[in-house]
Parts: sequence; C-alpha cells; structure tokens
Amino acid sequence: MMSVFSPVFTQFRINAFFALTKPAIIRTLLITTVPTMFVAEKATPSLWLIIATMIGGSFAAAGANSFNMVLDVDIDKRMNRTINRPLVTGVISPKEALVFASILEIVSFFWFFIFVNLLSAVLAISATAFYVFVYTMWLKRSSTNNIVIGGAAGAVPVLIGWAAVTDTLDWAPIVLFSVIFFWTPPHFWALAINYRDDYEAAEIPMLPVVTGLEETSKQIVFYSVVLIAFSISFFFVAEMGIYYLVASLALGVLFLFFALKIRFDPTEKNASNLFRYSITYIFLLFSSMIVDVLL
Repeated sequence: MMSVFSPVFTQFRINAFFALTKPAIIRTLLITTVPTMFVAEKATPSLWLIIATMIGGSFAAAGANSFNMVLDVDIDKRMNRTINRPLVTGVISPKEALVFASILEIVSFFWFFIFVNLLSAVLAISATAFYVFVYTMWLKRSSTNNIVIGGAAGAVPVLIGWAAVTDTLDWAPIVLFSVIFFWTPPHFWALAINYRDDYEAAEIPMLPVVTGLEETSKQIVFYSVVLIAFSISFFFVAEMGIYYLVASLALGVLFLFFALKIRFDPTEKNASNLFRYSITYIFLLFSSMIVDVLL
C-alpha cells in the first residue's frame, strides 16, 4: 500500500486538487480578462496590475469550479465524460474540496481588495456566488436555460478586467459582457450535442436532450447572430480601430458558417467543429483588441 507520505502519493493528490479547479476553464476566463484591461487603459496596463488581476481571477475561478465539482459529484458519477474527476474517484473527499474551495475564494477576495481594488473583489465573489447558487444548484438541474442564464458568471471576468484598470464600469465592458454571454450558449450546446447521452443519463435538462437537435441548431444560429452583432457594436461603443472591426467581422462570419452547418446538418462532427472553433474565436477576437490598442 502506498504511504500517504510517499512523494508519488503527494504528487497524485496535488494533481487531483489542480484538476478540481478545472484549469482549462480558468485559462479561457483569463483570455478575456487581460485584453479587456488593454482596452480600458487604451494602452498597455502596468505589468503588476495584469499579474495581480490574473492571480486574483485564477483564485476566484478555481474556487468556483471546486465548489461546482462538490455539488455535481452525483451527476459526475453518471457521466462518462466526468467519471474520472477526483471527487468521483475518491482521491479527494467532499470536505477537503469544500475547505479548499472556501480558502481559494477568501484568498481571491482579499487579494483583489489589497492589490487591485474593492470593485474587482466584489465582482469576483459575486460571479462565484452566481455560478454556485444560481447555475450549479438551481438552473443546471431544472431548466433548459441553464447555460443561457448561468453563462453570465463566465462573462464577469471582462467586468473585472475593466474594473481593475478604471475602478468603475461603463457601457464598453457591458457590451463585452454581452459578447461572452451570447457566445456561451452556442459554444456549450455544440459540446452538449456530442454528450447528450451523458446528460440524459444524468437527468440534466440540456437543450439537445429536451428539445432535440433541430431546435438546438436553431438556437445556436440565433445566439451566433446576436453574438456577432454585439462584437461589432463593441467597435463603436469602445471606439476601437479598423483592425478590430475587420477581425470581428471575419471571425463572426466564420462562426456563423459553422453554426449554419449544424443547422442544416446537425451531426456530431459539425458540432465538434463549432465547439473547437468557438474557443479559437474568443481567443482571436480578444487578441485582436490588444493588437488594435497597440497599433
């Protein structure tokens, strides 16, 4: 039997706690936070402020994701995609995960408060509360609008990035919030199409499970169109340059292309293509903001 003091066992536990935070999601959130800071500054923000905001945001997102895993352990046990998560395998106990998540959120709040500002701290803790109580505990298990409304939590990082620089909010970050808000449903529904059997087994009312592929594909196209509209409107509201406008138009057209492919041929292949592109889309769109500001 492997000793709890064994270096191998210790590394295994560390890896499990790291997995508990869903690092891939944290990476996506940071991709939207940092470019927003450039737009808010209209130049390159201080390196320390960028680092401080990224650290605080990572703590907040890691805590929220850890709470999510604790609350979803019964669901994860019934889904092939999640049966190897640390709480399901028993590598980490629910009590340990709760303590871990709580510490992360406390550290995040005080980190933001001390090194950034109070507004960003409040926004971060509010996003976690919304994600845990509104999405995870309520909507995810009860409504096909779970991703639509619950996705608001994932849009808060742009508000945090703006607040970190300006210590206030205005229309530009609200439009960016809307970009992420309307990006989330087609992004996640494309994934849900491929895992609809998993969600059905876990009794989670994801749109592809409840309404079928045809209605889901219609909703994907609708949200894609609204997403593109908000991404273009950001050009006017934030007074961006021509580089951003061209990028938002080109990326948006390609996003709609992949969405329409699902609409007319709702196969798992087309859903996978949209899901993968949606990640590329959000990375390139927000990267174009940095390039636009620097040019």
